[in-house]
Amino acid sequence: MSLPATVTFSEDQAEAWDAVAAALERAGVDLLDGTVMPEGGEPSVMAVIGKAGSGKTLLLAELYKALEAAGVELVSGDWEGKRRKDRRTLAILAPTNKAASVLRSRGVPATTIHRILYTPVYHPEYEAIAEWLAGQGERPNLDLLRIEGLTDLALDRAKAFYETNKSIPGALAAAGLRGSDFISGWKRREDPLDIGFVDEASMLDERQFDDLKEIFPTLVLFGDPAQLAPVNQSGHMSFERLPEASVHALHRIHRQADDNPILDLAHALADESLDFYAFERMVEEAARRDPRVVRAERVESDLMARSPVLVWRNATRIRLIQAFRNAHGAPADALLPGEPLICDGIELPLKHRKKRIDLEARGLIKGAQVIYLGPGRKPGFSRLHVIGAEDPRLSAASIVKIEMPDEEEPFIPFAARMGATFLHGAAVTIHKAQGSQWPDVQVFAPDIYAAFRTGRSEAGIPLWKRLAYVAITRAEHRLLWITKAMLARPSAPLGIDDLPAGTAALTLAPEEE
Repeated sequence: MSLPATVTFSEDQAEAWDAVAAALERAGVDLLDGTVMPEGGEPSVMAVIGKAGSGKTLLLAELYKALEAAGVELVSGDWEGKRRKDRRTLAILAPTNKAASVLRSRGVPATTIHRILYTPVYHPEYEAIAEWLAGQGERPNLDLLRIEGLTDLALDRAKAFYETNKSIPGALAAAGLRGSDFISGWKRREDPLDIGFVDEASMLDERQFDDLKEIFPTLVLFGDPAQLAPVNQSGHMSFERLPEASVHALHRIHRQADDNPILDLAHALADESLDFYAFERMVEEAARRDPRVVRAERVESDLMARSPVLVWRNATRIRLIQAFRNAHGAPADALLPGEPLICDGIELPLKHRKKRIDLEARGLIKGAQVIYLGPGRKPGFSRLHVIGAEDPRLSAASIVKIEMPDEEEPFIPFAARMGATFLHGAAVTIHKAQGSQWPDVQVFAPDIYAAFRTGRSEAGIPLWKRLAYVAITRAEHRLLWITKAMLARPSAPLGIDDLPAGTAALTLAPEEE
């Protein structure tokens, strides 16, 4: 199989490329000739696995480019063109908004698994604009559309945005339109798709994996076997269910030209003889050599507003959140603009299924990271910024739970009767942090030590090593290894000026009032 001319692959990357290309050829997409056949061919499920720095994302990105060059169309989850028999499609998925946004920041147009399960319904006049943007129709006649405020200049802005970002809602927003203007609702996907790439596949539970196999005849998983398996799945990951011949491992670690001390620490955990004490000495030595590793006694409260402290134990998480709120003088009965939240699910009865779909499709899925912007116009509503969502601003009926140390029931400062539920997000468990990355990451070392003292293992690997590996590899640029349960005072009040404005907030209510 032909490899990309501009990229130099290692031997294991080249082998994985050949295996995926062969599966695509059997499915009717020939990367060598750049040709596609109508849907059909041989279905397959396979996986490309490797630790952090092994080149999984590079391989995924190059496969996407080759498929695009062959004429395979991208299904992004924000708009889908009319189905044609000769059309071949690709969807690039991640389990969470943050994981999808990490891929998008690297030039890979990813969406969440949930956005592929539910597709938006566009008003007819805006459907014509979407078809034109995607190259499936003529430029719309503004006299026929009669959309207030839409000009030829605005359409040019939309086209320029789409050529760079491949997002229909983003392009329409660039033209000055709002999601509430052009999306009338959401519907459950009825037809199967074609080719699916899934990043962060270690996070997939068995039900998600089975759903994806039903939707995609050709499915390729990209995952890290050293991460933590989904909760309540006996320490096993979805790709471990595949036959050995269908799993292709990347063993070589590709360092940056100036090396990467964070990845060095992560991969040192593979040494079976390494214990927690020796690892802490390695952290200390790395911190002396390189500013990208910091060994600190105090948690930096300034960082907690946008990148949570990563912990193992729930009790630690709750204590750190309470300390953060106290440091900022947050009242017990209200949230301050700028406080971070984590979506804990949607509390709506079955009769409000459409509203549930609206909330989830806009990014409020369980585990989504959100910044509180302020109260909404109605009691119990909150204006929110969904981290990693392509259109992040919305207003939603909210139930906010503030957990308190030594209290079984959380305190609820305010709540709608039903809607999206939230926990505080200044600290999160390492399990929930999987799939996310932040420029600076604080790891609470006393919790890693507590896991070490338990002597527990998961799938034959000491639990403390899995926890440390996942936590460390969440850091893009700087790792802060926190050694004591102390909190530094914030240097400035909480705020929201650092957040991109996006389009005007769309109100999502559980019921019309």
